[in-house]
Amino acid sequence: MNGHLETEEQGDQRPDQELTWSWGHRPRSALDRAKAMAPPPPPPLAASTPLLHGEFGSFPARSSRFALTLTPQALHIQRLRPKPEARPRGGLVPLAEVSGCCTLRSRSPSDAAAAYFCIYTYPQGRRGGRRRAARTFRVDGAATYEENRAEAQRWATALMCLLRGLPLPGDGEITPELLPKPPRLLLLVNPLGGRGLAWQWCKTHVLPMISEAGLSFNLIQTERQNHARELVQGLRLSEWDGIVTVSGDGLLFEVLNGFLDRPDWEEAVKTPVGILPCGSGNALAGAVNQHGGFEPALGVDLLLNCSLLLCRGGSRPLDLMSVTLASGSRCLSFLSVAWGFVSDVDIQSERFRALGSARFTLGTVLGLATLHTYRGRLSYLPATVEPTSPTPARGLPRAKSELTLAPAPAPAPPVAHSPLHRSVSDLPLPLPLPQPALTSPGSPEPLPILSLNGGGPELAGDWGGAGDAPLSPDPPLPSPPSSPKAALLSPITEGVPETLASSGLPPPTPGSPGAVSTRGPHDHLLPPLGTPLPPGWVTLEGDFVLMLAISPSHLGADLVAAPHARFDDGLVHLCWVRGGISRAALLRLFLAMERGSHFSLGCPQLGYAAARAFRLEPLTPRGVLTVDGEQVEYGPLQAQMHPGLGTLLTGPPGCPRREP
Repeated sequence: MNGHLETEEQGDQRPDQELTWSWGHRPRSALDRAKAMAPPPPPPLAASTPLLHGEFGSFPARSSRFALTLTPQALHIQRLRPKPEARPRGGLVPLAEVSGCCTLRSRSPSDAAAAYFCIYTYPQGRRGGRRRAARTFRVDGAATYEENRAEAQRWATALMCLLRGLPLPGDGEITPELLPKPPRLLLLVNPLGGRGLAWQWCKTHVLPMISEAGLSFNLIQTERQNHARELVQGLRLSEWDGIVTVSGDGLLFEVLNGFLDRPDWEEAVKTPVGILPCGSGNALAGAVNQHGGFEPALGVDLLLNCSLLLCRGGSRPLDLMSVTLASGSRCLSFLSVAWGFVSDVDIQSERFRALGSARFTLGTVLGLATLHTYRGRLSYLPATVEPTSPTPARGLPRAKSELTLAPAPAPAPPVAHSPLHRSVSDLPLPLPLPQPALTSPGSPEPLPILSLNGGGPELAGDWGGAGDAPLSPDPPLPSPPSSPKAALLSPITEGVPETLASSGLPPPTPGSPGAVSTRGPHDHLLPPLGTPLPPGWVTLEGDFVLMLAISPSHLGADLVAAPHARFDDGLVHLCWVRGGISRAALLRLFLAMERGSHFSLGCPQLGYAAARAFRLEPLTPRGVLTVDGEQVEYGPLQAQMHPGLGTLLTGPPGCPRREP
């Protein structure tokens, strides 16, 4: 088949027929936007209930025919011709591995009646890694293109509705009008994240996938420390449905504390945020990966998993800690407060940042060689209801004035808008386009139509509507060339920012993250630092090797510090290790933490408590304190957990990996 596939004529398009997905119509406030992020629950259908069934041709091999059956959890593909398959290989495509779908048409006069739809998938290989695959099917059962196009759109719409958790109508009328307009996401990329590969990974993996999913996005590269914090202070947040950081945990820390610097911080902090891991630690991404039901992963595999979850939509409330430092400054924490061994390794391994996540391994070895103990006082307000968890294999000891709990690991499981394609950076950034690329109505400039497989048809997206339809690359997707044709993002010139671009705070001193603020939620559980604590608090004093206050489950992408923790459980999970532990025992704890089984070791120096608030008073004159991996001033600090203060883009929970 030597024809060509192209976009439909603009005159035949309707704005409400964009074959893209959305979290719903853009609400008026950030709180409403946050509530709209979670897709409505799907209808109660059995996993194997057939929703659609049909027989289609293939592309580019026109001689093959396939039978397709769509169920709520998977697409079943069986070859009918030239030789039927009794047990088709690769014939089961779980929806958890699908990023998106689009419809296509042919430019060849001899193939004018046929319509096409293409499904983009990221299956796992035998060795566990994901690789992009795309399947294009030819709809030719009717005599006219209009009828075949309607059938292709029916399949594409049904598949996209399932991916987004949108209910399908019971009468069988599946039309593109079921899909709302796409969300608008702001991507913030730290090009120096991890081993300095964040920008390359973003071009190679993130942008192609979210384009296939139909996401509308703008992208900004951060240029310096605290750049993201400054950007979000001046953003008109009503224009965005979410802000996604493409880096490690540090960039999200900047974004959240940029919200805190705004006069409208109470509204701003509800803006949905997401993370695509391209850093060293990637702790929050590890928790998102587990929440999505994927196996533990690192590197590019973790990035692809989190990108798939982002493409599917959905969010959860995110607990945030307000941390008050010795000087009275405050910051928001989504991850952890650390003192002792963990913070020492985190900061001292900065010099090995070029190693990526391996920096922590090397830092741990060096930290064990020079193991220190720190004298201090830890006080906390116990949670009224402890988190449900099984009894560990060996109980931890009860000491005077202290109750040590040992949880066992849980099983792994209408608003006016400025135009898109803008950047709030002073420097317009080139956005390399995946190759081959499709024509996208509303793009700033036409995208090249490239021949596939050396002589096959050329494909172009049938978006079914004009406007801000995003890109949708067609298979196969090679690595981006060194100097691809680029669409430039122009600077923002419309509108007045909601706040001043500057927080009015003094510039950060060297070695300080500068992420402190005087605004924030009221800490009603905490008296001022330096004053006595109210009744009901538990106080521990002595020599500690480490103290960790963590909110989500993960301390790193492969370290499950609080296996039973949830994003919105309203708890700060306190873990500490007393002095007197041997280097070998401490190493065993961290090795077991990779599986979340460290509480089952029965280590007498290991302690745990679930709390609503805590106070840490170091009694050693020197040490390192970190908040979300960022070093802060050394001295007494206290923090209170604020349940559901933020919103996290997580994707759906427990994505199934196989369908029975």
